[in-house]
Amino acid sequence: MRSSACIRRAFADLSVGQVHYASCGDAAAPAVLLLHQTPRSWLEYRDVLPRLGARLHAIAMDTVGFGDSAAPPWPAGIERWAGVAVELLDALAIERVALVGHHTGGVIGVELAARLGARVRGLVLSSTPFTDAAFRRERAGRPPIDAVAPSDDGSHLAALWRRRQAFYPPGRPELLEAFVRDALKVSGDVEGGHRAVAAYRMEERIARVTQPVLIIRASDDPFAAPHAAELEARLPQARRVDIEGGMVPLPDQLPEAFSRAVLEFLDGLEPRSR
Repeated sequence: MRSSACIRRAFADLSVGQVHYASCGDAAAPAVLLLHQTPRSWLEYRDVLPRLGARLHAIAMDTVGFGDSAAPPWPAGIERWAGVAVELLDALAIERVALVGHHTGGVIGVELAARLGARVRGLVLSSTPFTDAAFRRERAGRPPIDAVAPSDDGSHLAALWRRRQAFYPPGRPELLEAFVRDALKVSGDVEGGHRAVAAYRMEERIARVTQPVLIIRASDDPFAAPHAAELEARLPQARRVDIEGGMVPLPDQLPEAFSRAVLEFLDGLEPRSR
């Protein structure tokens, strides 16, 4: 595995402004684009990039409005986020790409695969929900996921920590610290990304996903694990890998197991233009 020293960070000037991304690996190697969950950033893949970059050109972008990317001039939306990802691929002159998405990133990945067809050579859906009418009804009745009211004494920071604590592994405070840091950097409403996921009509798009698909199921992710079977039922070409003990922060919780599953899948795909 390459060390994290291989990671290079840069900005691309796109229609929404500057979009930040990090990359690792030979730019002439097959490309893979990694898409993060809400409200994270490319840092979700910090320990995955060197593992993938040993054999691929691995790129982790900050979705518009997250991390160091510009705030969008429009409300958060899966289709618009996917459009900016296409702009980034064009800016980097990437003709064909594999996609890896975790939670929100997987939903963006579905839209990209449906939109781009043969330009996408494979799709990894990690802890990705199936967002149909039933999902939208269920989500509408739930309280906010990450929104907390600011307080003068800073207690809202502890409240943000506690919102996620039960879904993160014990004894790994660095994972929650990374989550809190990224949540504080979100442009505008931290809950906007979750609303965008809930609003996306995946049931109208998923039939267009005909590329090879890997579904990664984190066994201890109560939000996403139940959706693996729903995705399998609608993606007959998909195969599934279960990662035992995996929780909501799977890529940075268990980067070795995550990267191994991704590489084994991508190694089996047809090559291979950049």
